[in-house]
Amino acid sequence: MQSVTQQDQLDCLLAEHSAVLVLYGGQACGVCQAIKPALTHLLAQEFPCVTAVYVDCQQQGGSVCAQQGVMALPVVHIWFEGRCFAEFFKVFSLTDIRSALTRPYQLLFAQH
Repeated sequence: MQSVTQQDQLDCLLAEHSAVLVLYGGQACGVCQAIKPALTHLLAQEFPCVTAVYVDCQQQGGSVCAQQGVMALPVVHIWFEGRCFAEFFKVFSLTDIRSALTRPYQLLFAQH
């Protein structure tokens, strides 16, 4: 996962990549630290064209989290073509993430 600390970095990634998953977490958030490698594995195995991004809301990424309206951890935003397609916060599963990604991913990357 690529770490982002500034909003302009996130904006550039969203403009450059058709599909982006952003995990907003923190070093002191146990759930965040547990789900991070699981998300990385899921994307690598099933959704390789999705760019994975991590924003540490408890460190340098605090301003990005504030601008994105992140008030609790963890939060996952799924972006397709520069638009936030899905948001998950606090209580969610990898199955929820997979379900949200599957159909738009197939439509967007079917030719690949």
